[in-house]
Amino acid sequence: MPKGIDLAMNNDHPPWPSHLWIVRHGQSAGNVARDAAHEAELDRIALEGRDVDVPLSDMGEEQAKALGQWFASGGMGQLPVVILSSPYRRAVQTAELFKGAGGAAKDEPVCIDERLREKEFGILNGLTTGGVAKLEPQQAAFRQTLGKFYHRPPGGESWCDVIFRLRALMDTVSLHYPGQRVIIFAHQVVVLCLRYIIENMDEAQILDIDSAGDVANCSVTEYRFDPQAGRRGNLVLQRYNVVVPEDAHDVPVTDAPDLPAVARG
Repeated sequence: MPKGIDLAMNNDHPPWPSHLWIVRHGQSAGNVARDAAHEAELDRIALEGRDVDVPLSDMGEEQAKALGQWFASGGMGQLPVVILSSPYRRAVQTAELFKGAGGAAKDEPVCIDERLREKEFGILNGLTTGGVAKLEPQQAAFRQTLGKFYHRPPGGESWCDVIFRLRALMDTVSLHYPGQRVIIFAHQVVVLCLRYIIENMDEAQILDIDSAGDVANCSVTEYRFDPQAGRRGNLVLQRYNVVVPEDAHDVPVTDAPDLPAVARG
């Protein structure tokens, strides 16, 4: 039997991290540009370069620091000992600023995992909602028929595609970090798709959560391992979409979808 399976089956080592925190990156320049494009009723978001290179806004940097300070002050009880991040600049910046503010040990590396990257939007990338309807009406119709969970724009991904790569990511987390405190820095759709996987949801359940509101920038979704949950124990949701309390740090809460207008799928 492979060594990793031995760890998972040994009662001294739970098959999952003891704590798992999933954080959406802080407000980005893309979030700001998207809001401006929608307010001006433009077809395209006025932001040059690759989505992967979009940085945090000044407010996003403050949100990331505030989150690190909150963890350092005991807001989440304990600090993470493993840091995983999407390769996108805004996620890595959030992780580094979080760590620099005391959210984790300064010598703890930020481990990049490409499977945590943002959902890829293909030909719809950079279009506002009105822009999709005007410039890509066929795709708008396909999405209406298929629903956001299954619709895959040319060159892009469906939510199912994102879930497929995140299942592999969770296998890696289980294999390499059992019993450890792990924090993940990623994106709105990734946060939702990880909930779908961890909580064994169906399409309707996760879309209901999505429709209730956006995942806030620098919000935390927390799981803890419960040995009594299920046959071998499981990760159990403790809190979802929680932001730094106003009485802890006076930083505005933002919850705009990520850069592409169809960031919620």
